[in-house]
Amino acid sequence: MEIIQTPIQDLIIIKPRIFQDERGHFFETYNRQSYQQAGINLDFCQDNQSKSTYGVVRGLHYQLHPHSQSKLVTATYGKVWDVAVDLRKDSPTFGEWFGVELSAENKLQFLIPRGFAHGFSVLSKEAIFSYKCDNFYNQAAEGGILYNDASLNIDWKLPAEEMIVSLKDQQFPNFQEAIMNF
Repeated sequence: MEIIQTPIQDLIIIKPRIFQDERGHFFETYNRQSYQQAGINLDFCQDNQSKSTYGVVRGLHYQLHPHSQSKLVTATYGKVWDVAVDLRKDSPTFGEWFGVELSAENKLQFLIPRGFAHGFSVLSKEAIFSYKCDNFYNQAAEGGILYNDASLNIDWKLPAEEMIVSLKDQQFPNFQEAIMNF
């Protein structure tokens, strides 16, 4: 596997080694030993999956400390634009975001450490999105930031009139008003 650094410290893209021939392909979606050798020492304890249609925007979500989660995410079907926002107040990139296209074709994974808000938009007709988390979900620790906050200016790669956003996600506070404890 190849580790690709992003402009935001600790936020990385993982490109798996793919074995492909006339029969199809094979690759390891996760191997603890390989990840540890690459310096990724997370104890994943929960896997999640979502299915969404074109135009869906989910996020920006996070869990407050001490229930925060690192996530290893990928699109197993379709194509998404995946975004992480740095919420670590002591980070030189606090308030900055980075996005990457994840798809069934490119098989990239995005490692989002604790202290980041996360969201994605669906760019294909449908997408199945998978998450590995290193901490259990805790409803009382839910946090969120408004997906279209002007101060973040996130490009979701979709026309605004085609975005489908849950009522819950539409009611999150903007970045300046969000509760963060990282």
